[in-house]
Amino acid sequence: MNTADSSSAAGVGVEIDDVQSGALRPRPVPYEGKFIFLRVDDRHAGRALLRRLLPLTSGGLSGVDGSQNAWVAVAFTYQGLRALGVPQESLDSFPRAFREGMAARAELIGDTGESAPAHWEAPFGTGDVHIALSALSSDAAHLDKELERARVAYQDTPGVQAIWQQDVHQLPTGRTTFGFRDGISHPNIDGVGLPGSNPQEAPIKAGEFILGYPDETGSLPPMPSPDALGRNGTYAAVRKIHTNVAAWRRYLRANTSSAQEEALLAAKMVGRWPSGAPLTLTPEHDDPELAADPHRVNNFLYRENDDRGFRCPAGAHIRRTNPRDSTIIGDARMHRLIRRGTTYGPPLPEGVLEDDGAERGLVGVFIGAHLERQFEFIKAEWVNDGNFIGYPGEKDPVAGHHDGTGSATIPDKPIRRRLQNLPSFVVTRGGEYCFLPGLRALRWLAELED
Repeated sequence: MNTADSSSAAGVGVEIDDVQSGALRPRPVPYEGKFIFLRVDDRHAGRALLRRLLPLTSGGLSGVDGSQNAWVAVAFTYQGLRALGVPQESLDSFPRAFREGMAARAELIGDTGESAPAHWEAPFGTGDVHIALSALSSDAAHLDKELERARVAYQDTPGVQAIWQQDVHQLPTGRTTFGFRDGISHPNIDGVGLPGSNPQEAPIKAGEFILGYPDETGSLPPMPSPDALGRNGTYAAVRKIHTNVAAWRRYLRANTSSAQEEALLAAKMVGRWPSGAPLTLTPEHDDPELAADPHRVNNFLYRENDDRGFRCPAGAHIRRTNPRDSTIIGDARMHRLIRRGTTYGPPLPEGVLEDDGAERGLVGVFIGAHLERQFEFIKAEWVNDGNFIGYPGEKDPVAGHHDGTGSATIPDKPIRRRLQNLPSFVVTRGGEYCFLPGLRALRWLAELED
């Protein structure tokens, strides 16, 4: 087993080859991908499927330089592990949030109103999602080849049914349906050997992202038993989010008086310009040249460069979800995530202000070793509550769930601006909590006996 050397003297080597590539490997640019949900009706069939999927499932980080290949990841819901016949003692060792599932935690994380589980797309939240397959590639031909091998594996396994599929792809603009570049940031993970995107971020302990290693508290994160199942695994919150692009454009148009003001207001709400250039470094105008420079696009902190938020508001989307060194309640390093957003559906044509009825948005995967401390905390406390930054009652202006009465503060001189009557620009179509085991653990699951 190969290990990756730490970038710090105190770091530990991670058994990187045993960690599924889908956990740590950055999303390629451009990308094509697919998510497939499976239901296991017979545990023996489920285990047989895993034996067929094992040769398709890769580990480690080889080829992160953009080589033309594809990788498949295999994850399980709690109901999926039950369906495979994992012993109850082991099932009980998983954290409560994972055992309950995302639908049961919806109110806590702000999935209410139109985003409540009662309105989710089937089979999200029904208990029928057992195995989540995902495949990503920078090349459509390689993706098709890997998907065909996976399709043969599950279609030739009676007792396993494919119950949901979603294609994802990078739009021709290279941006999200809202028109902003994403996938810019990746945490600096101690012992992984993959540089973080922010050169000013000290390495974060591997145990924040991978089970079996010390986390930021200095302790091993709670790990399901036995070790053969838990070690080198992690958790993934998988979310399908519809983006109401027409409403977003109408709100910007209604609250500005020129195209320049419209662009600036959108940037103030996101925290970056459409190119990806951060407001903290270029507050007055977009700077595509800066955005294209991987050494500069993330090279900033908030407390040092913009503590009062005159450049990037404290309530802006990217500052809420990764406050870096901002003056906030709590320690931002305890709540870092690996974020992997992928786009689905067609773009709304440029300039169109009315919804065309098309389904568009993103399938987001949020990876970390602590579902409650990371994904759920960020959703509950940072996205849907403004207390931690001193703006009680305010939510993330882009990703928060609003009812049309929401507000957001934009610091300015001589007086701050207060956005009013914010609608929801995103609607949750569904979500699942998944366990992404290491490769040895995947084999352990495949070889379970009654």
